[in-house]
Amino acid sequence: MRLIVSLLVAASIGCAATPALEPVSERPFDDFAGNRATIGAGVQAVLTCNGLFTSNRPLDLVRTQELAYLTGPRFDPPTDRFTVDTTRQAVSVRVRGSRRSVSAAFREGVGCIVLGPDQTLDDIDDLPRLPGWPAIDDADWPMGDRLSDKPLPDDVDRARLAAASDWAFERESPEQVTLSLIVVHRGDIVLERYAEGVDVHTRTRTWSTAKSIAVTLVGMLVDNGRLRLDDGLNIDWLPDLKSGDAPDPRSAITLRHVLNMSSGLYPVDSFNQEYATGSGLAYWAGASSAEGARRRGLVRTPGTFWDYENYDTLLAVYAMKRALGDDYLTFPRTALLEKLGMRHTLLSTDRFGDFILSSQVYTNARDLARFGLLYLNEGMARGERLISKDWIEFVRTPAPSTADRGRFYGGQFWLVPDRRTDVPKDAYATAGNRGQYVIIVPSRELVIVRRGLDYGKQGFNRWDLTREVLKAFP
Repeated sequence: MRLIVSLLVAASIGCAATPALEPVSERPFDDFAGNRATIGAGVQAVLTCNGLFTSNRPLDLVRTQELAYLTGPRFDPPTDRFTVDTTRQAVSVRVRGSRRSVSAAFREGVGCIVLGPDQTLDDIDDLPRLPGWPAIDDADWPMGDRLSDKPLPDDVDRARLAAASDWAFERESPEQVTLSLIVVHRGDIVLERYAEGVDVHTRTRTWSTAKSIAVTLVGMLVDNGRLRLDDGLNIDWLPDLKSGDAPDPRSAITLRHVLNMSSGLYPVDSFNQEYATGSGLAYWAGASSAEGARRRGLVRTPGTFWDYENYDTLLAVYAMKRALGDDYLTFPRTALLEKLGMRHTLLSTDRFGDFILSSQVYTNARDLARFGLLYLNEGMARGERLISKDWIEFVRTPAPSTADRGRFYGGQFWLVPDRRTDVPKDAYATAGNRGQYVIIVPSRELVIVRRGLDYGKQGFNRWDLTREVLKAFP
């Protein structure tokens, strides 16, 4: 008994003397290092493939501009790590530290698609494609690219318009690379300017401006009753979380919730994970965009927390697919693009044939101006109503989850935040990574399109651009 007591005392003394455990490292181990390496190769493959075969830009500009925003190592001129197959219009990039490569191949009517990790370039013919679609360059604007010789209106300040153009192109920051700028006033192009090496036909990636195209297509289905804004998404969630007859809690998520970026689902693209997991695997590594979007669990009450997630948009796109059935792949072209004259626009898919309408669209500045005109004209195009005024009101209404954060976001469109008082409050805009903006200002009858290849900290501000352009329209 005395021995036991002695051991207990010694143990207690030893515990008291033992210092508190210190963390081994303040920087945890990166569980997604393998994913990051694969995605890093995939980013280079996809952007290079599209740069060469969708945008028709030379390789040196692709290296110095399309890939300039990457912080990790980039490929060197063609080596065994990086190959371009001009015959099959494909690019392969070796995953660093691995013998595997990620390949992307151009497909007619779609753009470049990432092949799966178990596929080779011999599988290209199995990837989705759409029929070719000729442009109508000899038709009058906006259906075609032939502009009138109409003089600049007397109420437009020519000098200030030129100054706004210089403000956009002659940036103090070398990281802000403006490729094109278009200003449309009362339906007419009053300013159009391109950087060296870019012209009216050059297609570049829209990044998240694609989300605003997606919400337009969804709105068409809501307008005709094939989807409902406040009904559950009515999709098959993955994995199956049902237990007996208990409902899946995700069935409470509505179309409104995902379009407001307020689904309540577990965030996968936020918090420094965008190029490690989540939609990054679909964008750059050949994973299914539709399966990934449906794989998340519910962590918050839908509609209560704003969280910018690519997968929220892709859930709406998947609901659109369910509503359209066999018409899914042709609907965007026949219902929207063709009727606006957006014949330079390619909506890309993953290898499974699902549109990646959260980012993967390639188009030129004029097609985006045509898209902006649809909203400026309150949903009308050539006398036909394509989207309702009610739907436009929805996309311009602040998401409830942004009420205490400045009311800066609506339904896949960005709004003038409360703190800005130097631009009209009725303005709203698309926004994509690296400076892709379509800005609609109804009270001034304006559409402003800016395309960029910004890199580093970026920081080109769409509302500052709006302010500068508005100076020419007193």
